[in-house]
Amino acid sequence: MIGIDLIKISRMERLVERFKNRALERFLSQSEIDLVKNHKTASGFWAAKEACSKALGVGIGAECGFHDIVIYKTPTGAPKLQLTQKIVEKFAISDISLSITHDGEYAIAVVAISKRA
Repeated sequence: MIGIDLIKISRMERLVERFKNRALERFLSQSEIDLVKNHKTASGFWAAKEACSKALGVGIGAECGFHDIVIYKTPTGAPKLQLTQKIVEKFAISDISLSITHDGEYAIAVVAISKRA
């Protein structure tokens, strides 16, 4: 299953300017907030979580919330996703891959999910 999301970076910038850290806390854990360097990073994280929920086929909502999806980085700085055990079991997830890119005014993320047979 594949999900993709695109966000205009200025949208995230306005959100953070208006709501400060509460904007980030809405969709990120403290460990994820610690990884955010700027509005581009925050936008990429938003897109990653939206793309993941789309790959699951449910979107962000009752079945999968922003905090069910955790972003972390490898020692080399590559972004990775970890799902809560509830989501892994509910959707029979065996593997998950993430790619985030930024270009100009946009951040894009693609998530590929494999299910157990």
